[in-house]
Amino acid sequence: MTTLQEIYIWLLNNQNNSNSLCLLGYFNYHGLEIELDKQIAIELYQKAAESENRLAQSNLANEYIYGKKNYNLAFKLSKKLAGNYAYGMNNLGFCYEKGIGTNYDEEKAFELYQKAANLGNFDAINNLGWCNYEGIGTDINEEKTFELYQKAANLGNLNGTCNLGWYYCEGIGTEACIDQAVYWYKKSAAQGHQNSNL
Repeated sequence: MTTLQEIYIWLLNNQNNSNSLCLLGYFNYHGLEIELDKQIAIELYQKAAESENRLAQSNLANEYIYGKKNYNLAFKLSKKLAGNYAYGMNNLGFCYEKGIGTNYDEEKAFELYQKAANLGNFDAINNLGWCNYEGIGTDINEEKTFELYQKAANLGNLNGTCNLGWYYCEGIGTEACIDQAVYWYKKSAAQGHQNSNL
């Protein structure tokens, strides 16, 4: 079995393509086999993104949204990716929902989340659940929200897992079931979700 250290050494010696650069950036960003260094990670993502690596572009967009804030670049990268890449569609939907680098447009956000969800993006499925809960670009529908959170959780989405626990706990869109709430909250907490500690 190949170890993380072996992969890291291989990546260091094979920085000749965008996939290797992107993965090496991931190692730096998360401190895998090396001291965490987000600046080097961003530089590696940028190099990979220049070669049109979609994952690197998506990672940069996320960094510009959640980390080193640059909303205009986040929107630009997300828009570039949204044509045929589910992660890009989801990011662009988030930009429209929150007004990141662009004007608020709830209907456009909902539409983009729907497209990304149809392509199997579990973050978008969870975001659609939120839209149905809050009435963002659609009518409030608690049963639909429950179905979407359940689908996102079953696909492994961390927020969907926590949200499903919340819905079971409160009986929103389904009957309250403390056993199910505890199960989903524990699962979410075990995966590192900060809001799901019992």
